[in-house]
Amino acid sequence: MQLTSDLTITKSPHTRIHEVDFSHLEFGRHTTDHMFVADYKNGEWQTPTIVPYSNLSLNPVTLALHYGQTVFEGMKAFRMADKNVSLFRPFKHHERFNTSLTRMCMPNVPEDLFIQGIHKLVEIDSAWVPSEEGSSLYIRPFMIASEERFGVKVSDEYKFIIVAGPVGPYYAMPLRLRIEREYVRAARGGTGYAKCGGNYGGAFLPTQLAKQDGYDQVMWTDAVEHKYIEECGTMNLLFRINDVIVTPTLSSSILDGVTRDSILTLAADMDFTVEKRQVSVEEIRDGFKGNTMQEAFGAGTAAVVAPVQTINIDGEDFDLPAWNEKSFMMQVKMKLSNIRRGVDADNYEWNYIV
Repeated sequence: MQLTSDLTITKSPHTRIHEVDFSHLEFGRHTTDHMFVADYKNGEWQTPTIVPYSNLSLNPVTLALHYGQTVFEGMKAFRMADKNVSLFRPFKHHERFNTSLTRMCMPNVPEDLFIQGIHKLVEIDSAWVPSEEGSSLYIRPFMIASEERFGVKVSDEYKFIIVAGPVGPYYAMPLRLRIEREYVRAARGGTGYAKCGGNYGGAFLPTQLAKQDGYDQVMWTDAVEHKYIEECGTMNLLFRINDVIVTPTLSSSILDGVTRDSILTLAADMDFTVEKRQVSVEEIRDGFKGNTMQEAFGAGTAAVVAPVQTINIDGEDFDLPAWNEKSFMMQVKMKLSNIRRGVDADNYEWNYIV
């Protein structure tokens, strides 16, 4: 049975879109007029609703507020060249969302509920999808444990909510990164591959310490030896070393990035050799000293492609070569943007037209 066939919609009597300056979008600042809500109770999903955007009312002993059963996704909708609206790889995001939910002992969201929920929400709030270069509608599906009680236990009740908002570029400038040798983001067998709230909360302190020293983010290393590169802040990491595109192998401590996967696919199409393997800190250092380190960049839904300007290794700054529109990361970013906006052919059927 398709849950969304019974979807109820209550339209907002007014819009807030006039409050937004679409030529100067601050990431995460604005939300659209509506939100999608579906409750899970008594072992099954209840009839979903789309309602005017509003605050949530939560009991102080709501389990999500105490024991960390929270999972979220991040994806985007784009205004295409023909003025249609497209969701980028929603089925891949649904797959990753359920992977995260399983790890956090939460019920999976049926494909219909996820895809059609996003479709209907974006359709209703389609006027909010920006057309400005580098802008998009950021979509945030998330689920929280909503049972009200004390005690450490797996919740029997959940809320699945989807909200969205127009966004501009996540990072305005190239990044200065510091390789982290003390603090740990995630360990093998933990929750590093899941998009759960605790992964991000635990990263705040070392990130703030790095910012106090003039860096934008930390580059995480493995939890055992602090020898191998894993990811960076909210992004996967990719390098161009001696004309080879290199990225750390996925593991239970690294998030399976949708943008990372897309870039690696396009890199192969562009006739670049791609290597998914362990990348050591010493290899990064040697790459700078031997002039084989050509590019480094982060990849993620929010940032898309974020060029790295400086990497600090054990107190020493190393600067990347100057980059331009012919650099791999800029070429692949443009190629990805053109596919998303319908300028180039969507050979991999990544776009879902609303």
